[in-house]
Amino acid sequence: MASEDVKRSEGVNKAPSNAVIGICKSLIAGGVAGGVSRTAVAPLERLKILLQVQNPHSIKYNGTVQGLKYIWRTEGFRGLFKGNGANCARIVPNSAVKFFSYEQASKGILYLYRQQTGNDDAQLTPLLRLGAGACAGIIAMSATYPMDMVRGRLTVQTDKSPYQYRGMVHALSTVLRQEGPRALYRGWLPSVIGVVPYVGLNFAVYESLKDWLVKSKPFGIIDNNNSELTVTTRLACGAIAGTMGQTVAYPLDVVRRRMQMVGWKDASSVITGDGRGKAPIEYSGMVDAFKKTVRHEGVGALYKGLVPNSVKVVPSIAIAFVTYEKVKDILGVEFRISD
Repeated sequence: MASEDVKRSEGVNKAPSNAVIGICKSLIAGGVAGGVSRTAVAPLERLKILLQVQNPHSIKYNGTVQGLKYIWRTEGFRGLFKGNGANCARIVPNSAVKFFSYEQASKGILYLYRQQTGNDDAQLTPLLRLGAGACAGIIAMSATYPMDMVRGRLTVQTDKSPYQYRGMVHALSTVLRQEGPRALYRGWLPSVIGVVPYVGLNFAVYESLKDWLVKSKPFGIIDNNNSELTVTTRLACGAIAGTMGQTVAYPLDVVRRRMQMVGWKDASSVITGDGRGKAPIEYSGMVDAFKKTVRHEGVGALYKGLVPNSVKVVPSIAIAFVTYEKVKDILGVEFRISD
């Protein structure tokens, strides 16, 4: 009996241990996938931010191709990846917080749902999962927002910037010392508001496209004897959903970036126009930023950088997906495409 108790105890201890190891491996895989995919599209990501915040009175970047050529010519190869280190540095903690938050939010929402319906066997509906995902996205974004704010500044500074941030830690400490703790969360509100439609459309469009493809089987994409979507088809659905989601939420991203630059007294030449143009406009808040952007630059300014951002969606998703699968395979974690 004593021997059986020992075995039972070992089994109980082993299960949680294996679960923790599995979670850690998944988080590592997600972190590596995020870092690799972000690095692969880093030039487009930097150009997007430069287009979002550049001084309208001193235009340097007129489009995707011209913008990339200009960065290469003036800053070289390294210029294409400026700020990418800070961007990658927030991927791992962001993924970890998002994963944990989603699990906890799902459990809480499911508990309340079962209490309300009186059905102890009830499962989460797509709408409830959407709510849990939105909560996780908001929490993860809030937890790593200072890194995102600093990454934006590192991205836009050039060799002509009056003051140079030497890296993420130096930038964080400098902003904290010169502008105060609140400066690290400038643009947080539009980011929070933007998470909801972005995540909502991602889920809604992705699931709707999958259902339509399975039911209608257009262009012979799906065999009549098989209702499963291929990896390529799922990637295409994800790319379309991501593009639509980011297009709707994009104006909030532009406003967020511009608010992040407020208070930067040694702003980059991209923001000041090398001193030849007018100084950047100050914003008192999100609504004020919207109003002044539209008033001074037109509605189109709310979509500056949308093209390079859209171009990077497909390769970013594809690279992240493949990398995630490969890393999980290397770590010995079973890979399964969820339905």
